[in-house]
Amino acid sequence: MQYRQRLKEHKRVVIKIGSTSLTHENGKINLRRMDKLAWVVSDLRNRGIDVLIVSSGAIAVGADKLGLSERPRDIIGKQASSAVGQAILMQIYERCFGEYNQKLAQILLTKGAFENASKKRNARNTIDRLFELKVIPIVNENDTVATEELDEFSDNDTLSAYVADLIDSDLLIILSDIKGLYTSDPNLDPDAEIIDTVTEIGRDIYKIAGGSASALGTGGMATKVHAAELLCSRGIDMVIAHGEDPEIVFDILDGKNVGTMFVASC
Repeated sequence: MQYRQRLKEHKRVVIKIGSTSLTHENGKINLRRMDKLAWVVSDLRNRGIDVLIVSSGAIAVGADKLGLSERPRDIIGKQASSAVGQAILMQIYERCFGEYNQKLAQILLTKGAFENASKKRNARNTIDRLFELKVIPIVNENDTVATEELDEFSDNDTLSAYVADLIDSDLLIILSDIKGLYTSDPNLDPDAEIIDTVTEIGRDIYKIAGGSASALGTGGMATKVHAAELLCSRGIDMVIAHGEDPEIVFDILDGKNVGTMFVASC
């Protein structure tokens, strides 16, 4: 509980929301949830907190718009679906955030942006200026022109960690289709319990991290633990929580025991 209290002081936050949190089980966009997310983030902005959203969902939304029966598995199919879906996602985000008089910016990144010092610096400077202008950046991977990111970023879990590090965020919140890291697979073990706090990431933590159980998302718990490991050594806290109700972000920043917190410097 002591670690949770410091979450109340964080002033720069990255919120990553996965495909399964943005869509219904049938793959169609969950408009109520997107509107709730816009309300929550807008209120955080009104508190003076810098918020950046890393949003998945472009491929899933694009596949639905194209009338595909399932998320494409081939690279070109994913890229085509992403190109269609990204435009739709930003239109909806603009509409939702417009209700709360917020300004948005779209940023599409590839892995190269983090590997090249000049590109990395430019990306950081741009995001810093957007925050100064009271703009909420919405980041996604640039699926349309890159191929390795479709696997490397693992449903944006790794991307969100890179971005949190890039902008010196205080906290990364991953909203997923699971309540947190469990002691064992909750789908197989009825006695599985949520681990409230992780202060050290070792083989035991990776051992209990399972894979993705969703056809809409690609990121499993192992990728989230890896993201936490990247951030902990850089002094950035991370919390995994269920994305069914975006208001849970308020609970996290109020220091309540929800989800699993990975403590910085773990």
